[in-house]
Amino acid sequence: MLTPQEAQIVRLAAQGLSNREIAARLFLSHRTVGHHLYKAYPKLGVLSRGELSALDLTE
Repeated sequence: MLTPQEAQIVRLAAQGLSNREIAARLFLSHRTVGHHLYKAYPKLGVLSRGELSALDLTE
């Protein structure tokens, strides 16, 4: 199960935003965004950012 912040970051990444764009929008560092994505990928069963768009990420 994704944390609320992981879910928010994953949804934005699936929309095509870069880590820096996500970071600016959520007032985080781009490294924090990368860390959340790194933790979320195994939970979602994906290996890359490109696979996120194929997932149903609605709550």
